[in-house]
Amino acid sequence: MTTAAPFSHPIRIYWEDTDAGGIVFYANYLKFFERARTEWLRSLGVEQQSLREQSGGIFVVTEARIRYLQSARLDDELIVTATLTEKGRASLTIHQQALLKSKHSPDGSQSGAAVLLSEGTIRIGWVQADTMRPTRIPSSLLEKLP
Repeated sequence: MTTAAPFSHPIRIYWEDTDAGGIVFYANYLKFFERARTEWLRSLGVEQQSLREQSGGIFVVTEARIRYLQSARLDDELIVTATLTEKGRASLTIHQQALLKSKHSPDGSQSGAAVLLSEGTIRIGWVQADTMRPTRIPSSLLEKLP
């Protein structure tokens, strides 16, 4: 599958995201990835609650592979991306990255490119919400995906 340009979602790091040392707790990257996937779907006109009400189905994470390279810290601004890399009949595979947004110097110049903090591949499967049994993703939804 040809990948489209990544969807980007900004995230600010708050106290609740960090440990006692002000460093983002590793599991919170999964939350950041979840938010970016949700906003990516929303940008395509897909709201998950409406989807559940109309089709009876929901997405669930079936696999997550994550690599951590550097830590984000309190007050950092991140850009979290989501790129669809595989579209199956019952699952989607999404490549995601958490990047530290480049900082601006007091004179307004950029201090460098965004820095990759974490990346991963997340596979989400489509299931019937009431039984949690895997089923095919509705064709109307697949048609909306790049």
